[in-house]
Amino acid sequence: MISDVHLTQMIGDAKKGQKQRKFKQSVELIMVFRDIDVKKGFAINETVQLPKTLSQPASVCVVASGDLGLKAKSANADRIVDGTEVNKIGANKRESRKLINGFDFFLSDTSLMATVGKTLGQFMGPRGKMPTPVPFNAPIDSILERFRSSIRVRLRNSLSLACKIGDETMSDEDLTANANAVISLVEKKLPSGDKNIKKIMIKTTMGKLVKQPLVEKK
Repeated sequence: MISDVHLTQMIGDAKKGQKQRKFKQSVELIMVFRDIDVKKGFAINETVQLPKTLSQPASVCVVASGDLGLKAKSANADRIVDGTEVNKIGANKRESRKLINGFDFFLSDTSLMATVGKTLGQFMGPRGKMPTPVPFNAPIDSILERFRSSIRVRLRNSLSLACKIGDETMSDEDLTANANAVISLVEKKLPSGDKNIKKIMIKTTMGKLVKQPLVEKK
């Protein structure tokens, strides 16, 4: 696999010599794979909690009412939608897509999961955004905190994936820690572990790819 030294160097190179932008650029990790037959249904759709905090936390929408809805509001969930509103939104394709595209993660009261699946499942499923069920007595504060520091990693019908690991204001070491968290999880999901990883690359939003081909193991 790739060493921390090489990964940190790649991140530093990706951040160097860039034109000054009027926005904060993301730093992205790209992984390219080999010897995987994605046509036979191999896919990855995982949530990775990053060890180093992102400057812009992930946005989380909670589908809940009653006590759980009140707790989610107290925990400053980005949005709370109850069952009635879910049905209303689900009847409008434009509003459904707007809701789903507007948040990184969705949590749902277990009692409303069937409603969500029936009304929004056709839009959430293909985007890998089906909600995580939350029991009524679950510690919603800590659950929200975990998802706010997480990213979604998806591999579907492709031999590569890309995901945000932070932004250009973060230190190279913190970005390396986040990249390693993603790489470690992906390795565990691959049929042959790191042997299925062809190469790893790093780039900023508007920057060039910094490539690091991996040495093939004999």
